[in-house]
Amino acid sequence: MQDKPVTLAAIAGAHGVTGEVRVKLFGEGVESLRGFRAFSVSPSGEMLTLKKIRDDGKGGAIARFEQVTDRNAAEKLRGSTLTVPRSALPALGDGEYYHADLIGLPAISTGGAVLGTVVAVENFGASDVIEIEKPAEAGKKPQRFMVPMNEDAVPAWDAQRLVVADGWHD
Repeated sequence: MQDKPVTLAAIAGAHGVTGEVRVKLFGEGVESLRGFRAFSVSPSGEMLTLKKIRDDGKGGAIARFEQVTDRNAAEKLRGSTLTVPRSALPALGDGEYYHADLIGLPAISTGGAVLGTVVAVENFGASDVIEIEKPAEAGKKPQRFMVPMNEDAVPAWDAQRLVVADGWHD
């Protein structure tokens, strides 16, 4: 899990003619990217070195990378994502988690029944909500359900599994 790539932002397109790019942020603002010097660009795997980044005043950012020197190079990056290895992220305290650590975990009930796999972590304003996909029944599409990421609904989780309290699943 420590080397799993974590997506921090996506490049929305070029900004100006000197190679700057508009960036859609997936973290807590511009500061969430300033702590990193280099990013892997998906899907190419190319490494970009951050030279400068600033807030765009609209919830995103404007970034300049050493390897991107003109608008054409910036436009080629449109739709790419910026990732870092999970091991490069700051350590967390007790009860804290990165969404990337939860996605893909098997979900079980407090009674030990297999419920499915965590496929998404959403936040609609109040707190995080975990989306779990149940195993598909024969001839049917897999079904999904959501539970709030709080102690009542999810009393435990670690790197191997997420435990959902009985009564929060069907």
